[in-house]
Parts: sequence; structure tokens; C-alpha cells
Amino acid sequence: MKNKVISFLCFLVTGFIFYTLSTYEPNYVAKADDSSSVKTIYLTFDDGPSYKITNQILDVLKEKDVKATFFLIGNKVKDRGEIVKRIYNEGHSIGLHSYTHKMKLIYKSEEAFIEEMKKTEDAVYEVIGIRPKIIRFPGGSIGHLDEDFHKRLHELGYKVFDWNARISDGYVPSKAPDVLYKEAIKTSKKWNTVFLLMHCSETDKNTVKALPRIIDYFKDKGYVFETIDEKTPEYYFKYKKR
Repeated sequence: MKNKVISFLCFLVTGFIFYTLSTYEPNYVAKADDSSSVKTIYLTFDDGPSYKITNQILDVLKEKDVKATFFLIGNKVKDRGEIVKRIYNEGHSIGLHSYTHKMKLIYKSEEAFIEEMKKTEDAVYEVIGIRPKIIRFPGGSIGHLDEDFHKRLHELGYKVFDWNARISDGYVPSKAPDVLYKEAIKTSKKWNTVFLLMHCSETDKNTVKALPRIIDYFKDKGYVFETIDEKTPEYYFKYKKR
């Protein structure tokens, strides 16, 4: 009984940490010109590829004729190569989101983090013959990125992308589609350049349901849909410089 209580408390604490990170809204270092009159949105999906949900999201994107960016988990790539190929062949961009998505392993050291990204890069290369250099820190870069580590990542060719708008599907995927839609609108209102965080794991069926309305909203507001690539100015949580 005691062990069950401890396990439950650990689950609650972990969930709170992930929720806090997913809703964190600090100042950003945004090298993209957010004062531009051109309104741009980057739809981004973490935690894929998944067998069912990623394909359903791709169906919606195809129907709506917009492109997105998928930050993939490396240990899912090999067994789901056909989905990765579909992402790439349909004109979407691919980024790295670690190999295991296990926080204790990823953030054990800078070397461990880099190895996770390199292994994911290798996995993607084996499937589609390209080496993505755009990365997203699981949980966001806050607390993990500083000036020296950022420089080291740049030396390896990596560029970091966090977000400035989000839905909470990564923490509570069971939230109603209408709630997820409202979250996307609320968190993006103050930005001309929107980096919208969403997820495409097997539990994110309500994200699929909310996505058409989210896309229609930004289309109606005159946003241009773009994908993140190596030429996109970085967008990351602000950190203190030395």
C-alpha cells in the first residue's frame, strides 16, 4: 500500500512538472522579426511518429493544403519508416526530439543529450536519406540550455526551436477538441510569428479532431503556414548569458 501511494505521488509530481513546462510563457529570444506585417505560423507536432494519429494528422494537413513540422522520437522511426517517408514526401519538415524521450537519460549530461539527438538523426537518415539539424528539447529548453551549451550545439550544426503557443494535448490528451482549439487561439494571440506546439502520439486523437478548426482560424486571420528548416531563425526560451 505504501509503495502504491509513493508511486501515485511521483506520478502527480511528474505530471505537474510537465504541465508547468508546457504552459511556461517566458520572454523569448526570437530572431524572427515578430514586428513584421506578415503573419506566419509554424504548426509543430512532437512525440511521433505514431501509427494511427500521425497518419490522421497528415490526412488533415493534406485536405487543408498546409505544411507542418514533425519533431520525431528516434526509437519510433525505424518501425514506422513508411510514416516518416510520408511526412517527408508530402512536403513537411522533420526535426529531432531525442531518441528515448526519457528525461533522466536525456538530461543526464550534455553528452547524453547530444547522443540522443545524433541517434535520432541517424535513424531518420536511414529511412529517408537526410540528416535533420533542427531540434526540440523534450519539455522545452528552459533550464537545460545556456550560452556555452548553445554554442556547442551550433558547432554540431543544430538549431533549437521551442514554442510560443501551445495546446495541452501532451499532458492531457483527453481534453475536449473544443478546449484544445481555444487553447491554441488564446496562447497565440499576441504573436505575429507563431510556433504552435502540438503532439501526434497514439493518445492524441482529440488533437486530430481540433486541428481542422485550428487551421481554419489561422487561415481566416491571414497567417501564412510555413515549415521549420535549417534556414528558419531560431526560436528558444531565453537564458542568461555569461
